[in-house]
Amino acid sequence: MFVDQVRIFLQAGNGGNGCLSFRREKGIPRGGPDGGRGGNGGSVYFVSDESVDSLVYFRFHPLVKARRGDHGKGGNRSGRRGEDLYLKVPVGTVVKDEADDAVLFDFTQPNQTFCAAEGGLGGRGNSSFASSTRQAPRHREEGKPGEEKYLFLELKLIADIGLVGFPNTGKSTLITKLSAARPRIADYPFTTLSPHLGVVDVDDNCSFVIADIPGLIEGAYQGHGLGIQFLRHVERTRILAHIIDVSPYTERDPVSDYRIIKEELRSFNPDLLNRAQVMIANKVDLLTENRSALDRLRAMAHENNIPFLTMSALKGTGLKDVVSLLIETLRKVTEDEKKESL
Repeated sequence: MFVDQVRIFLQAGNGGNGCLSFRREKGIPRGGPDGGRGGNGGSVYFVSDESVDSLVYFRFHPLVKARRGDHGKGGNRSGRRGEDLYLKVPVGTVVKDEADDAVLFDFTQPNQTFCAAEGGLGGRGNSSFASSTRQAPRHREEGKPGEEKYLFLELKLIADIGLVGFPNTGKSTLITKLSAARPRIADYPFTTLSPHLGVVDVDDNCSFVIADIPGLIEGAYQGHGLGIQFLRHVERTRILAHIIDVSPYTERDPVSDYRIIKEELRSFNPDLLNRAQVMIANKVDLLTENRSALDRLRAMAHENNIPFLTMSALKGTGLKDVVSLLIETLRKVTEDEKKESL
């Protein structure tokens, strides 16, 4: 099950109470205070882990509680500290405060750690209050309560290449040809109901991550189809690869399809149009002698200075050229990012 949005409640452990105690042993009539301190409550941490690819754990565990600290004891013995909880989340998870939708942390790298709820401090025992003028204090502190908060977790897949386009344009077929990912493939719309990541290994020194984004339709940014559910995953991709069906059997205009997808991206997040883009015309093996739609699409790509290629993902035609184009575009993007960081 792929889950990319969850609402959870975190409760860190309360601190243990300090102890009120006096040393009482034979031969020591005035042993003095010996109440120990309470243990600190356990905290709740999130840790990004590459082996986790969904927030499904939190779907079935929406309430997370850390252990409280033990109370202090006599003999100046401190209470045991509550055990901290370390919860694994996928890389790309955004932690938000549900109250004001503020971003608290963004996991962009593996092995990052974020303290989401801090445990309460343990209270001091009466031995901590002893002084030269107050040798028999009879008060102690109660433990502090741990943090409690509602959080909203949102997963945005991180990939080098994002495949976007209408349903049934061949995005899933392409990712199965280039990587080990195996999304569901069928000849009806919305076969792919969740994003899929695949690693394309070109050689020992070159590989990239490709994401199959479920098909978008007109009005996706308003919630039509499955669009609004998965458009946010496009925000994490460095390059947008438009996969466009140019076969005559769809009875759609490829140029119009591209413009609709472009408008959906702009409406959802205008910054997406500033990403590097490539255009790939798929299913060219089904073209008849009338290739006017393909020619118009190629001309539009040229006018907008968008690299253009043709392929047949099912037949495997043109896949080497597609991989070469994606690598070349990715290298240019990497160089530009390095220049901007200087």
